[in-house]
Amino acid sequence: IADGRLTAHFPVDVFQTGSATSTNTNANEVIANRASQLAGEPVGSRKPVHPNDDVNLGQSSNDIMPATLHVSVALQLHTRLVPALELLAAGLEKKSAEFSGIVKIGRTHLMDATPLTLGQEFSGYAAQARKSAARARRALAALGELAVGGTAVGTGLNTHRAFAGRVCRILNAETGLEFREADNHFEAQAARDDGVEVAGHLATIAVSLTKIANDIRLLGSGPRAGLAELRLPATQPGSSIMPGKVNPVMSEMLVQVCLYVQGLAQTVVMGGRDGHFELNATLPLIAHCLHEAVQCLANVARVVAEQCVAGLEADAARCRELVGRSLMLVTALTPHIGYDQAAAVAKEALATGRTLREIVLAKNLMDAATLDRALEPLGMTKLGGSERTAGSG
Repeated sequence: IADGRLTAHFPVDVFQTGSATSTNTNANEVIANRASQLAGEPVGSRKPVHPNDDVNLGQSSNDIMPATLHVSVALQLHTRLVPALELLAAGLEKKSAEFSGIVKIGRTHLMDATPLTLGQEFSGYAAQARKSAARARRALAALGELAVGGTAVGTGLNTHRAFAGRVCRILNAETGLEFREADNHFEAQAARDDGVEVAGHLATIAVSLTKIANDIRLLGSGPRAGLAELRLPATQPGSSIMPGKVNPVMSEMLVQVCLYVQGLAQTVVMGGRDGHFELNATLPLIAHCLHEAVQCLANVARVVAEQCVAGLEADAARCRELVGRSLMLVTALTPHIGYDQAAAVAKEALATGRTLREIVLAKNLMDAATLDRALEPLGMTKLGGSERTAGSG
């Protein structure tokens, strides 16, 4: 069964009884029938192993299926999502280093702002990916308590007092993870709050990846009528009618996955909310949504790292052009001529088409040497940006 060779014997749908008793009973019967085959007994004979009396000994669907949910999702987080997010983070960090010497214009409110390097911008994306991996690990930790040992309602009726501890030790040895018996079995069976917490982490990861996806596709917009600071790798023909068009396919795919994951996470929240008394009766749906979300995020993070981030190129000339045209370099003049004078210079430059330098010198507001030092874009990307750093942006 563990090798997947009997998967065809598990036909029960996700949408079933809310305790997943159908799936639990399915497993009990397949195990018992396989034991009968190995013992030379006919399938269905319940000899020498009975699905209830033997396989289900000391257990109930109400404690085993929540435990199964925790173990299975934790394994997927550990083996798939965390490594995929770390791969994405490493790719973004590599690009951050590669782009460290390229000065570009910053943007706030979608409007020109002061300069930064493209490497600094990508360091923010890399940090988001690293934090996403950390959130996936926190989600894994949230699943550490297992409901096993509580049986029907949390009292542990018909189980051995040492059963839960032994199960946890075996699971820990086989998975390398850290599971433990629930501190309170009534909470562990009646509520799915741990799953809701995991959904929250997954939704946050989706938000982070959406930010990265949108920025990359906007920075790559063009190639002639957009920002065009990045050149995106072409993964497929972009148009059935416009030859040579390249679309931000990977970013668009990533955004759609993240929207889907956020919907799955909200479904988990609603399922967790609707538990009643000693059992939450939406467990199969919660399990399905968490597994689907983890699988989709893991797949998309790996594909984007390999098919998009690895092939990103910077257009250094375009970055220099936009920095040279920006009026927000005037911000560096504020410590020298004051906010009001700097604002007047920027407005005049916009209205006349003259450069900031020309206007400042014409008004005799600063000497040329000091002005040139202040307007050097690379200097503005350093921490503090100038000798006078008081004030805020």
